[in-house]
Amino acid sequence: MRQILIILLALSMFGLRHHHGQASDWGCEVLLCAASNSPSWHGVESCHPPMERLIAAMKRPGFSWPTCPEGGAGKPGYERYADCPTGWQPAIGDQTDSHGRSKELSRCSRTIRICSGRTPWRFDSDRQKTERDGVTREYSGRNGCEYREYVDRQLRAQPYYLDINSAQDGTTERHYFDLRH
Repeated sequence: MRQILIILLALSMFGLRHHHGQASDWGCEVLLCAASNSPSWHGVESCHPPMERLIAAMKRPGFSWPTCPEGGAGKPGYERYADCPTGWQPAIGDQTDSHGRSKELSRCSRTIRICSGRTPWRFDSDRQKTERDGVTREYSGRNGCEYREYVDRQLRAQPYYLDINSAQDGTTERHYFDLRH
């Protein structure tokens, strides 16, 4: 990260922000600003023009993300949801579309096993659901020693990311950012 901040400082000192005519310059500005995290691009005054230009350009048809070939990063990715808590896995959301289930992994789930030597529960139906404290518990089968718990996944505050490859050691570092004004 220190390397990115040094590059950002050097570019602002040498006036790269004044060369908006070349797409790769703009792409490099966007890359450096998006990778800034302490402070984020919102707190770097020289980042406002290229990022606001990006936000405006994204609204137009035929938008293509500006790239910076020499920066070691391609187009950004987008992850709407935060990671699930430890012990939970991403799960498909509740029934939300006309075809049955949403394809989006908008919930987290885990299996709870509770019958260690005890008699399993007996249900009158094949499936029961209970909800409490934002957790949905789904019991399946008439005899149950386990059930699944589901919680909604949190939305990321910074859903966009860039994977930046380091030419020095071959590692890749992921930088999350947002595109809010």
